[in-house]
Amino acid sequence: MREPWPGTSKKRCRSPWLRLWSPTRLLLIFSVTVTSLAKSQTAPAAVNPNLQEILTYIHNGWDSLTLSTNSCAAVADTKLSGAPVLYLPYDFPQPAELARMQQECRVTISHLPSVSHQLGTIDTRSIQPPGLLYLKNKYVVPGGRFNEMYGWDSYFIILGLLRDGRTELARGMVDNFFFEIENYGAVLNANRTYYLSRSQPPFLSSMVMAVHESQKAAGLDDRSWMETAYSYVKRDHEMWTKDPHLAGKTGLSRYYDFGDGPAAEALQDENDIYRQVASYFLLHPSIPSHVRESADVPSSQASGSSYSVRVCGVAETQSSCEPAKLIKLDPDYYKGDRSMRESGFDISFRFGPYGAATHHFAPVCLNSLLFKTERDLEAMSRLLGKNSDAAEWKKSAEVRRRLIQKYLWDEPSGQFFDYNFDTAQRSTYQFATTFYPLWAGLATDSQARAVVRNLNIFERAGGIATSVQQTAGQWDYPFGWAPIQLLAVEGMRRYGHNAEADRVSIEFLSTVLQNFERDKTIREKYNVVTRSSETNVTVGYSANNIGFGWTNGTFTELLHALPSEKVTHVAESARPTIPPH
Repeated sequence: MREPWPGTSKKRCRSPWLRLWSPTRLLLIFSVTVTSLAKSQTAPAAVNPNLQEILTYIHNGWDSLTLSTNSCAAVADTKLSGAPVLYLPYDFPQPAELARMQQECRVTISHLPSVSHQLGTIDTRSIQPPGLLYLKNKYVVPGGRFNEMYGWDSYFIILGLLRDGRTELARGMVDNFFFEIENYGAVLNANRTYYLSRSQPPFLSSMVMAVHESQKAAGLDDRSWMETAYSYVKRDHEMWTKDPHLAGKTGLSRYYDFGDGPAAEALQDENDIYRQVASYFLLHPSIPSHVRESADVPSSQASGSSYSVRVCGVAETQSSCEPAKLIKLDPDYYKGDRSMRESGFDISFRFGPYGAATHHFAPVCLNSLLFKTERDLEAMSRLLGKNSDAAEWKKSAEVRRRLIQKYLWDEPSGQFFDYNFDTAQRSTYQFATTFYPLWAGLATDSQARAVVRNLNIFERAGGIATSVQQTAGQWDYPFGWAPIQLLAVEGMRRYGHNAEADRVSIEFLSTVLQNFERDKTIREKYNVVTRSSETNVTVGYSANNIGFGWTNGTFTELLHALPSEKVTHVAESARPTIPPH
């Protein structure tokens, strides 16, 4: 069982019936303990059929969301059209089990055109048709349009799997990421060929440590596995701490996609996003401009589509119009768009409108995660007896902590902000990643208090809103996402702000439960103002996908961490319709 975070009181009473539950164990616990529970405040929650139902849904969901690259269901890709293809690494022998799949699924099996030991060595546009990348082990997908193993999603999924006692599946997913680093050059955004140019937020060390803690609790000696894990986490860290992932001369890191031009997955089902962007920048000129006449943009597959612009007098005949001009989005916009997708926060206006300037920022989230990675590498080194390594990782983490304090902390507002290293200016865009430094443990006590004092900026009836700006993008107001809730709550607990952590947990858990009671689904995001899964996203893809991997994992983690006497509040709060904040 995972121990509480450092700084969290171990005396807080955890919900005893939720530890390593399964539906069978849950029912046994209900039948054995209902009499004793009836004497305590947890009885209404423990026997509440809707709470039992949602936990059973999550438990069964791990099975329905589990795929492998030798199954027919895994190869399908709703984000693109075309015949299914499974790609193996360039020099990788074809596994025998794929022969059956080839016949049953009518799938073409091919090899990548060259070795890929680091991102950017393969032009993803040259791989036609796009397809699924082979992985050795089974994995859990998020759900809906996300039919692959994703980078940062998998951390929250793995937490859920470990809470459900599925350590083997969780470890197999981590081993898949090692396979990706070895054969595809990095932890990928997801295992599709068009993602060979970018990664996702670095949670690999956190996954490793979570699996290690679970194996240790089971009495398993995993030293050999930890040696392997240590080597791959070092390689992952190295990618983020050298060009082109360096944020100018700050000593911090940035998101950066090695590819150019439109993102393949955005072209089919994201509401013609690039036409929206071109229209926006025509009406809201930026410096530098992201729109040019087509003739000024080098013609290539990476330059994107042309759009026609014509200026006419209002209510006049067509003859009064100026001749049509063709325009294109410039290459720097596409680099920003792709880099925003590496951040996982697509789409938000946090890094400028439509994320166009993402690659010009040193982000709070990424650098907090790298600090956490360095501290994890220190811990792994000590476990392996590599004390000199441990000292170096400790030093690296402290250097990063000081740089984050210098560039990303804003004392007057009491929040952490991203830093534009080109303009040498700290952003003023209020975003819930301000809680990441608390989760990573790099904030001072006074900074943590200041961030928590500002909780009301983001907190709404259904949990924490990702930002305060309403842009119609799904990673802005009024939407709240499971990973943000968990990282913020665990960050607040780490610094002893348990009352606030409990309150936010109940707000989000009850929102998920309330919507589950209505339609028997769990979604990828929620409107935390209306406490509804009915979202109106017009920037990017509009679906609110069902499944949903990281929401499932977050639900069980937040519920587990609630004190026993407060678990009942979740079911009670799911009943009324709470007015917007």
